[in-house]
Amino acid sequence: MIKKIIDRLLGKPAAAPKAKFGKRRVISEKEHRIDHELVDERALNVVRTLQERGFEAYIVGGAVRDLLVGLKPKDFDVATDATPEEVKACFRRAFIIGRRFRIVHVVHGRGRDHEVIEVSTFRAHLDSQDAEQVSGNERTSKKALSNMTHAVDASGRVLRDNVWGPQDEDAARRDFTVNAMYYDPHTGDVIDYHHGFEDAKKRVIRMIGDPAARYREDPVRIIRAVRFSAKLSKLGFTLEPRTAKPLKSMLKLLADVPQSRLFDEMLKLLQTGHSLASIQQLKVLGLAKGIYPLLDVVVERADTPFVSAALQDTDRRVGEGKPVAPSFLLACVLWADVREGWQARTGEMPIYPALQEAIEDVFNSRIGDVSGRGKLAGDMREIWTMQPRFEKRTGSAPFGLVDQARFRAGFDFLCLRAEVGELDIELADWWEEFQHADDEARLSLIQAVRPAPRAVRADGSEPRKRTRRRRKPAAGAAGDKPAA
Repeated sequence: MIKKIIDRLLGKPAAAPKAKFGKRRVISEKEHRIDHELVDERALNVVRTLQERGFEAYIVGGAVRDLLVGLKPKDFDVATDATPEEVKACFRRAFIIGRRFRIVHVVHGRGRDHEVIEVSTFRAHLDSQDAEQVSGNERTSKKALSNMTHAVDASGRVLRDNVWGPQDEDAARRDFTVNAMYYDPHTGDVIDYHHGFEDAKKRVIRMIGDPAARYREDPVRIIRAVRFSAKLSKLGFTLEPRTAKPLKSMLKLLADVPQSRLFDEMLKLLQTGHSLASIQQLKVLGLAKGIYPLLDVVVERADTPFVSAALQDTDRRVGEGKPVAPSFLLACVLWADVREGWQARTGEMPIYPALQEAIEDVFNSRIGDVSGRGKLAGDMREIWTMQPRFEKRTGSAPFGLVDQARFRAGFDFLCLRAEVGELDIELADWWEEFQHADDEARLSLIQAVRPAPRAVRADGSEPRKRTRRRRKPAAGAAGDKPAA
């Protein structure tokens, strides 16, 4: 105290207060009672390999939270004191990714059965004052950030952070207390610095540090708060009032986040098996509009029969461990726009060109140049363009359609349309039977289809069949006989 008074009299600046990184607490296996059987063998292998090489390594984040409440985690992340280069050297199939935050993906298996364990290095806690200020946002050029390990913009948003540090500082850098615990599967200990263990028992989602400052560091945490509260709501978790209070006022910060990153976060909200709960949380928290334009459309249409059925189907498939494709859900969300544009053009042009033109308009107005213009857009286009083809059940057309790579997605889309009464359920039933039948049964199904009735004039008479006029060959064309 005396030293502080003397320093003040002499005009010396006060020492900056030491950052609080929390008190380390070791929770034994006897206390936390995590079921070891719920831990993925591949995550165990990554932790074991790093520890055998002399590094610290733990399962971290949401996986620990899920294990504590008795859930089997969908994804497992690992945190270590090894640098990305050191991690990469420990595994045969490992790749360093990221620019803002460099991490390592350790890949197990191949093809659709492959599994990725994400490994991050403990990061140091750094205030904005310790970082180099950069004008701009996350779109800042690589050249501007090339020589920096830690940089923020004027609003406090972290643009680059690759400064390694001890575990306690790494814990302080994480967002929510229940996501900031470390589990060593070999000793059975859980390491906790911010009372995450108690918050997990109380079913509270609480931000570490000042919520407003943490949202400024990374505005995407706004969306993560919604996602976690939706995912964990069935278990009784709620957002702590202090954590929830700044969300609406901080929404404007998302304007400087790249559209591609927001697109990816939107898909996480809708494809983790809790899409309906996520939409409800957005409404409750006053975030139904303003996060991302396409998400605004989803929320707006969530109560319509077709989109509601698609969201329920997506949640069901995730719950059953089945794969889900963003192309299918987005095709359902934007179908009303496509159908409206298609119907408006049908009287002026043939069916398929009218549909293609309507699709192009929807891509331009709703998706733009973000992720939807690659494979995702191609899959959506196939789903939509299959719909009129399902109407044609004669000749060889059904055989060709059922062999299409995206047939199943197109058929599921057809079933949803039938489910909400947009078309006759008989059509969906016919295709269900046709796709599973042998060739002989398929021919019988085609023969059983009644031909479409011929058009009838207003006076009750059938129109005369128009004969095609034979074109006169041009003089001198190939095959013409020379004049005598």
